[in-house]
Amino acid sequence: MATEIEITKKYPLPPFNEETAKIKVQMAEDAWNSKDPVKVSQAYTVDSEWRNRTQFINGRKEIVEFLTQKWKSEKHYKLKKELWGFKENRMAVRFEYEFQDKYDQWYRAYGNELWEFDENGFMQKRFASINDLKIEENERKL
Repeated sequence: MATEIEITKKYPLPPFNEETAKIKVQMAEDAWNSKDPVKVSQAYTVDSEWRNRTQFINGRKEIVEFLTQKWKSEKHYKLKKELWGFKENRMAVRFEYEFQDKYDQWYRAYGNELWEFDENGFMQKRFASINDLKIEENERKL
């Protein structure tokens, strides 16, 4: 049985170029689509700072708690991210995701994220602005 070892670097590392920035965005998309809160939290610093809509979340423990609740209430979650820009250790990303709520209403959420990474490639800041749009099932894109 493998023991948990703290990863000391999360490649690719900053400063980013277009290729490494796109890799980092794809890694984030893949992790979030796994809907595994612990896996997702491992991409962030232990003291990571988030703003998600109007919530302020600090550290991996709160990230895991937040994502656990999110994916309990957002059924059939599917996310797509796109790099908008980058400079040194920062990125701007647009995203959209779709989900179904507990009443079976479908939504598409649109948003933008600002990311900041530490020297070891872990995200230390994530600020997300998100808007939800009610959609019909036949309007789904993802």
